[in-house]
Amino acid sequence: MIVEHLQLGMLACNCTIIADEEIREAVVVDGGDGVDAVLERLRELNVRAKYLVHTHAHIDHIRDVGRLRDATRSSALLHHEDLPLYHALAEQARMFGLGEVPKVVDLDAYFVDGEALQIGSITVNVLHTPGHTPGSCCFALADAGKNLILSGDTLFRGAIGRWDIGGTSMEDIVSSIHRKLMDFGDDTVVVPGHGPFTTIGTERTSNPYLVSR
Repeated sequence: MIVEHLQLGMLACNCTIIADEEIREAVVVDGGDGVDAVLERLRELNVRAKYLVHTHAHIDHIRDVGRLRDATRSSALLHHEDLPLYHALAEQARMFGLGEVPKVVDLDAYFVDGEALQIGSITVNVLHTPGHTPGSCCFALADAGKNLILSGDTLFRGAIGRWDIGGTSMEDIVSSIHRKLMDFGDDTVVVPGHGPFTTIGTERTSNPYLVSR
């Protein structure tokens, strides 16, 4: 199994490539704001993207997914509750002062809570964790001793994601983390949407939003 992390775009979004070494197929998580870098790394790894999945539909995570999908001939997926946010990419671009308005394309499918995406022998589990946005999701991987959660902007090291820009609440995001993430083992590595990695154990014992609730 190949697990590679890239930092993409002006907000240094953490993108992850997960690939099966035997069949040379991959899942790309949050690769929408660094298409050229993702394509270059896929070529270097000699793997083909099968799925492009997104933790949520903020522009720094999904901006140019149409171009990435066209270049890889893969399937682009998102939780359906973030579809309105995705359709508002032009508004998001103006909010961040981006001159170029990204193209909104029809996505290929909408995953649901509990769904499993299969790449060869690798299973990526979808966890719907509303709070940062209504359709925010985390992705869990447990394979060959690698316990990994890609938490998007739901859980950060020592913090949680913003809840004031997606029509949700702090209670929503904290509840999602407790219900969907805190049952994982302490050694589970958490890769957030931005910034340094952490572990479930570290956040369970020291994250101020979690230890007091």
